[in-house]
Amino acid sequence: METKALSTAVDLVKAPLLYKGKVRELYDLGEHYLIVVTDRISAFDYVLDPAVPDKGNMLNQISAFWFGLTKSMQANHVVHTDVEKLGDLVTAPELLKDRIMVTKKAERIDIECIVRGYITGGGWRQYQQTGEINGRKLPEGLRKNQALAEPIFTPSAKNDVGHDEDISIERMKELVGAELTAELERRSILLYMLAHQYCDSRGIILADTKFEFGIIGGEIILIDEVFTPDSSRFWAKENYALDIEIDSMDKEPVRTYLAHSGWDKNSKPDPLPAEVVEATASRYREIYRRLTAQ
Repeated sequence: METKALSTAVDLVKAPLLYKGKVRELYDLGEHYLIVVTDRISAFDYVLDPAVPDKGNMLNQISAFWFGLTKSMQANHVVHTDVEKLGDLVTAPELLKDRIMVTKKAERIDIECIVRGYITGGGWRQYQQTGEINGRKLPEGLRKNQALAEPIFTPSAKNDVGHDEDISIERMKELVGAELTAELERRSILLYMLAHQYCDSRGIILADTKFEFGIIGGEIILIDEVFTPDSSRFWAKENYALDIEIDSMDKEPVRTYLAHSGWDKNSKPDPLPAEVVEATASRYREIYRRLTAQ
């Protein structure tokens, strides 16, 4: 049976829509939030057509898996992921199965907590130009994709409009205070190290990742998504090498297609070809299978 992609849940949920992101939709249930993870896919700040079947439920189940795995070391916002508990708040529970998360309401800390265990991507580009990442001096002579001696914390300030802004630790202290900065750095690196070790046992390298935290009653909790292909850079161990562009286990087929399509990046691109959509869907299913063994 062919899976139908879900591009929005606004007609399926009888609750106020508070926020519609590129992928996630946030609804107000009163005491709690309802997060619905759609199959929308974005690249280069554009939401693309068509949506990718199974992407949303794979992302949501991966997050739920990690929230469960890490809750003994870090409290999080999950209340439950059971669509049946929503009763008549949803009109088509079968369409929302595996793609909802009911969460506690936290006061979001407006920092993206990024941890890098390898020097690649935007971090590599910074290092090439300055020898630093976010103002943090690194040893000379590092090679692209090289494992760092220890993971580093390279935060960014969250902007609801436009790109998040890379910031130094000193700037983060100015924004949220030295005590909270130190605590978020400590928690982020511990979470990364736990997940890196777990991924290693599954034949996967967790190159870098980002977290969001919030506060409820003075307690720091993990919110949003965690260790998904949309928030993390996963490499298959068998593909790892220095000095190359490693194919990451996410929407890489979309990026590759767009890079070679002649698209000008100044307007929304044409719909993705069916084979690119299917290749991308299979990536999300594969990373779910490899991470969870389900």
